[in-house]
Amino acid sequence: MSLRPILETRSAQPTMEGAGVHLHRAFGFHDPSELDPFLLFDDFRNDDPAFYAKGFPWHPHRGIETITYVLEGTVEHSDSLGNTGKLGPGSVQWMTAGSGILHQEMPLGNAKGQMHGFQLWGNLPAADKMTAPRYQDITGADIPEVTDDDGTRVRVITGAFWGKRGPVDGIAADPQYLDISVPAGVKKTFRIDTYRRAFAYVFEGAGAFADASGPEGVLLEKEVMGQEVNIRDLSGDRTLIRFGTGDEVTVQAGAEGVRFLLISGAPIEEPVAWHGPIVMNTQEELRTAMRELNNGTFIKPAH
Repeated sequence: MSLRPILETRSAQPTMEGAGVHLHRAFGFHDPSELDPFLLFDDFRNDDPAFYAKGFPWHPHRGIETITYVLEGTVEHSDSLGNTGKLGPGSVQWMTAGSGILHQEMPLGNAKGQMHGFQLWGNLPAADKMTAPRYQDITGADIPEVTDDDGTRVRVITGAFWGKRGPVDGIAADPQYLDISVPAGVKKTFRIDTYRRAFAYVFEGAGAFADASGPEGVLLEKEVMGQEVNIRDLSGDRTLIRFGTGDEVTVQAGAEGVRFLLISGAPIEEPVAWHGPIVMNTQEELRTAMRELNNGTFIKPAH
């Protein structure tokens, strides 16, 4: 077994998207090879509807998949194919834009006005860029959860983990998307396929992620809950941890425990031509997409 080194730890940055939704972006619109096959990750979280209610009105996508995971509140969606729906707490929508779709997503808070969710963009390989669009809407009740003896809980959204398999399937990058909660003071190791790119995103509590640097792959810097652990620093709310190559990730939960997403996928390693919500392989393909948006041929007929 080999511990994955920590390549980078950084805080998600505040930004605005859509019609004025205040959110935090962990990565995106920078270096698409950094976390290939993933392109962008946003944390949209607010207790004031004024900062999210205008939502994400009609906009196009082509060449990617968008993965929306809702924790609090709901998100209503509709698209150019006539699909409509509502994502409630704990639910996931995996939208394969493929050849092109126009859709809108409108966040609605819960009774207290709270809204919290994540959106991840996954790239599509050239062979699947122009595939027919499709949705997978998964309710919270249909996402398997497994609890270990030490109280660690893992929701398996996609991929296989601890004997469970997530309900989202047929995804090009064959990703693993896990929602992990580790109780206070518990040190836990999670296996990840060596050949996948991987990152963690902390959104509750704090934890110390082991780093495979220093003697014998260990960097000893401080104590957590009275235990000397292999860490760089405690990573708290809205922190992205980007890992290098290896097949294990280890975290030591802080005094309040830690909850984080652990996401990995097989890199596509193809050229990326990116303009806003459209991601293709060449500039000519981008120009074609924009031309089709303007002349009304962007949405392809179903076969």
